[in-house]
Amino acid sequence: MPEHIPDRDLTLYVQSKKVVTSFYHPPTSRSDVTVSPESALSQEPGRPRSDERSVPTAEEFFLSDDQARCAALTEEIATKRGYRVRLVDVARVGRLERLVAEHLRGVQRFPVLHGPGETRLEGVDAFTEEHLSELMPAEMAAIRAFTYLKVRGGDLERIRLFLLGFPEVRELHLLTGDWDIFVVLEFRGSPPNKRLVFDFITTRLRSIPEVLDTSTIVPEYSITKFPF
Repeated sequence: MPEHIPDRDLTLYVQSKKVVTSFYHPPTSRSDVTVSPESALSQEPGRPRSDERSVPTAEEFFLSDDQARCAALTEEIATKRGYRVRLVDVARVGRLERLVAEHLRGVQRFPVLHGPGETRLEGVDAFTEEHLSELMPAEMAAIRAFTYLKVRGGDLERIRLFLLGFPEVRELHLLTGDWDIFVVLEFRGSPPNKRLVFDFITTRLRSIPEVLDTSTIVPEYSITKFPF
């Protein structure tokens, strides 16, 4: 059984906007600026005081709310699935050409999530839970089992509703051929085990009067691209 999925390192490229700000920065202490009452009274109207004349300007980088949401969602899902995300703001990188040559060739919209291999998501609309889960496949915490049922003729709607009443039944598919119904089961024990699966099948599914036979597959190892 594999111990982990290789290449769990992802890079999220965002593009912030750079602005020059001149926000007022208060002095570090009151002793830094001393204004006498006389100088305050003699100050010409409309003219800045000596302590206000040189307000330092600074470069600030602002990330749009849309890109910030994408970054937060990516980090949340990556944490759940055991991935690591490195955030790179291309607006702060001096040599953007190197990044473009590496992973961003042809990119027109940010953010961009670069996943294993050449997989990537581009643009705000692509950052959904479904797409992120597909880009970050993960081992399943629960045991899934796949059971074929053979049933005698009868009220198929009643059988369908009866099966869907079990919380362990995650999917149900009607078939043609040797088997009549295909059921996807999920179990979350502490820890989940195969005995839990077969106890459920023999005591619950096979107790349904219409069920004539069952055949079950329990995977040794499972990975999912679906959201948890």
